[in-house]
Amino acid sequence: MATQDGVPLPQPLPVDEKLAAFDSVPLFMKSLPEDAADDVAISALQSLAYEGTPDEIAQNFKEQGNDYFKGKRYREALGFYTQGVDAKPTDNTTLEALLCNRAACNLELQNYGSVLRDCSKAISVNPKCSKAYYRSALALIALERYDEALDCCDRCLQFDKENKAVQATREKAAKLKEAKERRERERQERIRQEQLKQERLRAAYKERNIIVVPVPDTVAQNPYEPDFDPEDPTHNTLILPVLFLYPQYATSDLISHFQEDTPFSAHLSAMFPPNAPQPEWDKKGEYVDGNLVV
Repeated sequence: MATQDGVPLPQPLPVDEKLAAFDSVPLFMKSLPEDAADDVAISALQSLAYEGTPDEIAQNFKEQGNDYFKGKRYREALGFYTQGVDAKPTDNTTLEALLCNRAACNLELQNYGSVLRDCSKAISVNPKCSKAYYRSALALIALERYDEALDCCDRCLQFDKENKAVQATREKAAKLKEAKERRERERQERIRQEQLKQERLRAAYKERNIIVVPVPDTVAQNPYEPDFDPEDPTHNTLILPVLFLYPQYATSDLISHFQEDTPFSAHLSAMFPPNAPQPEWDKKGEYVDGNLVV
């Protein structure tokens, strides 16, 4: 603990406590207490915030906003910066700072459209406002508008070549753009391959006189889609789902991957006695391999 002449010095307050103290000071209150409507002293003190020139008023609100921003209370900081902008300062440096700072708040709050609007205004005030280009690029990256983010970085680096933050942001935007384009190419290739497969399947159905009945969207789709045997070097053998129906027992069996060149007898041998257990529904033991006709 720090001391002076042996007497302990008061410890500095944490930022949150400092900001809480601000909220209780009438001059800095963001809203009046419910019981203070008729309090002349509070109203008079709050009116002091709007005394002075527009530049002085705007500067005062900017400083208050900075304190709240440091405490990560971005909504409150945004409110002070907005009041500073609304004061219509004539000093462009102050106006530029207010707009950039408000953009920083909106960036934290993920209000990316507001970020871009404020940064655009800041650039109109100062065409060489690096912070505005930088924060615009960050917002555009968040919106996955990578080309525009790169453009913002390039414009900034034309007059601020050594800006490390902008350089890093440009590199990030370039990598994200490349990754997005790669994903899109892969997606388009998957679509192309699927279209080719469907064309080949339609040709295979026609060649085999298989009739395909369209299924309405309201009906559950078959999870076992026909396909070509991946182990067939000619890529011409079909694999189909095959359903065995036993109407008298109100039941069925499904072979999800039936190779078209496989005889039914091979499947029946694996499904019924003597090589497989007797089905529970076959109480009479009628379903035995060798006695079945497909």
